[in-house]
Amino acid sequence: MSQKFRIAGINFDHFHMGDLLRMTHEHPDSELVGICDAQPERMREAHRNFAIPDERIFTDVDACMEEARPDVVILCPAAAKHGEYVARVAKFGVHVLLEKPFAVSLAEADAMLAAMPAGKLLAINWPLRWAECCVTAKRIIDEGVIGEVRGFHHYGGNRGPLCHGADKIEKEPTAAEKSASWFYQKRAGGGSLLDYLGYGTTLGTWFMGGRVPLEVTCVTDEPPGLEVDEHSVVVVRYESGLSKCETRWGTFTDPWTHQPQPKCGFAIWGSAGTVSCYDYDPIVRVQTRAKPAGFDMPCDTLRAPERNPVEYFLHCIATGTPLSGPLSPEISRIGQQIVDGAVQSAREKRTVKLPAK
Repeated sequence: MSQKFRIAGINFDHFHMGDLLRMTHEHPDSELVGICDAQPERMREAHRNFAIPDERIFTDVDACMEEARPDVVILCPAAAKHGEYVARVAKFGVHVLLEKPFAVSLAEADAMLAAMPAGKLLAINWPLRWAECCVTAKRIIDEGVIGEVRGFHHYGGNRGPLCHGADKIEKEPTAAEKSASWFYQKRAGGGSLLDYLGYGTTLGTWFMGGRVPLEVTCVTDEPPGLEVDEHSVVVVRYESGLSKCETRWGTFTDPWTHQPQPKCGFAIWGSAGTVSCYDYDPIVRVQTRAKPAGFDMPCDTLRAPERNPVEYFLHCIATGTPLSGPLSPEISRIGQQIVDGAVQSAREKRTVKLPAK
């Protein structure tokens, strides 16, 4: 790229901001022109890690946008504030990279898309899109190795959202931290379902070739003393059969250190075989009619410009390449549609039919 992108990181509700700022800091064609959060203490680590000058640190969104003049904004607000923050920065004519989930509702997702200026991209970052095992599984599917995809299982979660920070640094949260965190507040879009279900529904939609399911059934736990769920099981019915997504806060171990049981990741089956890709594994497992006993296949190595979300997003902007896969609003919107159905199903304790679009 010859263009130098001016990038600002706004709202540090989600600890993934630290990871995204590191990618920005390391990208040769980007300049971190500002960071912004209403709580200055949440920016201290980034301030120190990336040697950000004091004059590039803001507590007011409008001031950050007007003074830093970014081309691209990275947003990591609480799930229930995604629509608000996209609207706040979109009016300045910028591209937006939004950390998952897409939204707390399909209506909010559509409002965000409508708020984006013509010619500017909105991408939704799902970190599993950059897991080599998921990329390899998608290549195997696209090559027709397992035939027509019929369904998938996804199990996603970790020990808890406050048990780790940026760069997966382990923490032991206090009771006060847990009660104060947006992750555990219903009005802020907390709960394991909204935190993790979008991974299964969005990447599952990617693996299923963008198909929309017929209906959704969801059951969530009701932990004593909490207003949000920590465990959900979602059954998604397609014309080709049933798929399942399960979300869990409270796995025995974090999958990036030691895979818990059940293992976090995907199993996908098709008309001519199966493929499984478990989080952070160096291999995927494949079955075909020629080799029904199955075999391990080494994961592909990610290559530029698709090694991380910042690199990919800047490449799409610079070259005019349309967003694809889970980062595209088209795929993420279908994932959100399934999430909406699951939320309604859990609330009303019934199966919910989905519209065709």
